[in-house]
Amino acid sequence: MKKNTGQKLWKKAKRLIPGGNQLLSKRAEMFAPEQWPAYYSRAKGCEVWDLDGKKYIDMSIMGVGSCILGYADPEVNAAVKKAVDNGSMSTLNAPEEVELAELLLKIHPWAGMVRYARTGGEAMAVAERIARAHTGKDIIAFCGYHGWHDWYLATNLTGKDGLREHLLAGLLPAGVPKGLRGTVVPFHYNNIEELQAIVKKAGKNLAAIVMEPIHGVEPEHTFLQKVRRIADKTGAVLIFDEITVGFKLAYGGAHLKYKVNPDIAVFSKAMSNGYPMAAIIGTRKVMQAAQGSFISSTYWTERIGPVAALATIRKFKKLNVPKRLHVAGMRVRRGWLAAAKKHGISITLHGVVPISSFGFNHHDAQALKTLFVQEMLERGFLASNLYFASYAHKTSHITKYLRAVDEVFSLLKKAIDTKTIYKKLKGPIAHTGFQRLN
Repeated sequence: MKKNTGQKLWKKAKRLIPGGNQLLSKRAEMFAPEQWPAYYSRAKGCEVWDLDGKKYIDMSIMGVGSCILGYADPEVNAAVKKAVDNGSMSTLNAPEEVELAELLLKIHPWAGMVRYARTGGEAMAVAERIARAHTGKDIIAFCGYHGWHDWYLATNLTGKDGLREHLLAGLLPAGVPKGLRGTVVPFHYNNIEELQAIVKKAGKNLAAIVMEPIHGVEPEHTFLQKVRRIADKTGAVLIFDEITVGFKLAYGGAHLKYKVNPDIAVFSKAMSNGYPMAAIIGTRKVMQAAQGSFISSTYWTERIGPVAALATIRKFKKLNVPKRLHVAGMRVRRGWLAAAKKHGISITLHGVVPISSFGFNHHDAQALKTLFVQEMLERGFLASNLYFASYAHKTSHITKYLRAVDEVFSLLKKAIDTKTIYKKLKGPIAHTGFQRLN
């Protein structure tokens, strides 16, 4: 059996593909450089096989949060296979588009119309375009991470590190038109004063307020309600980005849990369990503005995305998936804390329960994280300090995982005490990842 096949292919990929792949979050260097298997041959439930046939239990990001039913869900796959056999593309439209729109509007009675895309980033660009078309205004206030498109990265045209606390530090807005300077302005979650200052400076030119209803911390002091009132007062379109958190906290999205309705909500990732799909839903008044702007793409009309979304969303409701994710997330969080206390390691928990993470309170935190990933790999787990809960994570998986965490935390403590963290690493330190405040 060949060894390190994935790493060999990864090195080759970096010569052929800028960055090695299409998504920063899945680069091997984000986990354990020169060790992470990088590629998979098969995935089922929460188990993943690498190119050498080694099986891992995925207790990390589960397809970057896209597969909360688990990999290769049989019901979703059956619906997709039927769509493929019946033709996934045609000169005519797929009727499932209408069926999905009806389902989404039933779940979200505040909304009146739906548009589709196939990825989260482009769906956010569609939402931003609709908001500007509806208001005839330019300025967007935002907090958090919302994709790679020009409208968002234009933040760093004004200040080179405007996205430091929302995405990554040091991003260059290379290729972003300089004419967009000043059109998008960041504010911090739960800081209503910052948003108010943006509104005051923008005057009557505020087109939209873009944010996740929640990501890492709970809304405080009726924050979401205050944002809603500002949008109403200014006429700005309130856009909730539910791409990451959507359907994980509540069936239909986090905003339903917090009882604050936006003008537009954007979904992707989990809504179709690993198949490309995105939806932009909104009030009829706002969404009609899409007719006045050219928003169109051939592959937004393919059939697989809507079919997968229908099967996935229906299964979410039937199985009460958000409850299962909460239970799994709490078990993992309690396990992290117990292992840390047992071995005298200081950690801090972050994120909402179904999307949990921990940070080492240590000056060599990134090296410790890399060592943790390395040792968990050796024990048969894809694991980092970030855990996306999945319906596929059974009690037995979590129990095995936490047993391994206990072993590895013991090893980490010894490395800390003997000052041998770097000596125990078998490769370079992992690169830093996304930094979000909401």
